[in-house]
Amino acid sequence: MSPASTGASITVDATPAVPVVDSRMAPGGPGYRRMSFALFLAGVATFALLYSTQALLPLISGEFGVAASEASWTVAAATGGLALFVLPMSALSERFGRRTVMTGSLAVAVTVGLVVPFAPNLTALVVLRAVQGAALAGLPASATAYLAEEVRPRALITAIGLFVAGNSVGGMSGRVITGWVAQEWGWRVAVGVIGVIAVACAVAFRLLLPAPRHFKAGSLRPRVLARTVRDHLANPLLRRLYAIGALFMTVFGGVYTVIGYRLTEAPFSLPQGIIGSIFLVYLVGTVSASTAGRLVGRLGRRGALYAAGGTTAAGLLLSLADSLPLVLLGLVLITGGFFAGHAVASSAVSKTATAGRAQAAALYQSAYYVGSSAGSTIGAIAFHAGGWTGTVGVGLLAVLGVVTITVLGTRAARAQQRLATA
Repeated sequence: MSPASTGASITVDATPAVPVVDSRMAPGGPGYRRMSFALFLAGVATFALLYSTQALLPLISGEFGVAASEASWTVAAATGGLALFVLPMSALSERFGRRTVMTGSLAVAVTVGLVVPFAPNLTALVVLRAVQGAALAGLPASATAYLAEEVRPRALITAIGLFVAGNSVGGMSGRVITGWVAQEWGWRVAVGVIGVIAVACAVAFRLLLPAPRHFKAGSLRPRVLARTVRDHLANPLLRRLYAIGALFMTVFGGVYTVIGYRLTEAPFSLPQGIIGSIFLVYLVGTVSASTAGRLVGRLGRRGALYAAGGTTAAGLLLSLADSLPLVLLGLVLITGGFFAGHAVASSAVSKTATAGRAQAAALYQSAYYVGSSAGSTIGAIAFHAGGWTGTVGVGLLAVLGVVTITVLGTRAARAQQRLATA
């Protein structure tokens, strides 16, 4: 008997299911270009300010009558200040918003940058640089957390790569510009010029960066922060990524702190302007960082880290030659390997952390800049003790650490897979 003959009815819901639309930004979508360019400029300002004295260390040594190991504190203080304050700044960004903290950090940093040229002695210069580094701490962790919240997952590594590319452009332009300006007007004017450029970048950043749409304010309670940090440090994958970032930066910080001293000595004896131009190799970092996503797609994360470490080691060995073209090629390989490794590791942190992303990124940045401070100081001490060979030796040990950690991580992951399938 049919339903109709019994007076019964069957109701069929013909309403189609509404697809869930991901409102986060994606390449080609509304706001993506503005966001990318804004964070690119933030990266430019951050690295230009952070390393504004690095190419000028021989001149600073000359004016204040100090050795490379003492002058290097103008770099180590800035990166150390950033490393110390990046976690507190990330906590502020969880409460008050990523854009607010990034804007405030840039405002303070560029203001200090305009005061740095007037430092009366080395101690005052180091103190001002430490304050500047602490102010800049709000940028790196907040930027990666902003991207993790506002950009679709498939586009995340590309977006972070563009931010890292901005870092490389800032590092390059800061060193090149200061080199040529200092050759004519001294290191103080050179640092002041970088401060003015950073002001322009900061203003453009604030005007361009879209307001966050997916940010949810968290808590500033110390217990909550401590628990989040403890959870991240308990994650073995995050611990490995933090160590890898620190070791890559140890290489990079040591090489670029000391290279100016090496190139002013025989057999090169280059003038300050030419030494500053050497930092044009940062363009390689811009390319390698922005293409890190494709490298991971082809080789996987571990393969990409092996490739980055191998490239960096090859560059270190080439830089031992007394031939300027080979030294330049070595710097190209070191720079490309470093920025690729940094982009891969930092994006992996953002993907691994499902909660407390700002703190996860902050811990990475803290480790990263501890590596920079350590590399700047240890690299300069090694140079004083054993010349460029000593600095290269420190770098090779750091690369060996990257490879070892990656190998151990691979074995641990395979062991977990075997246990899961047993």
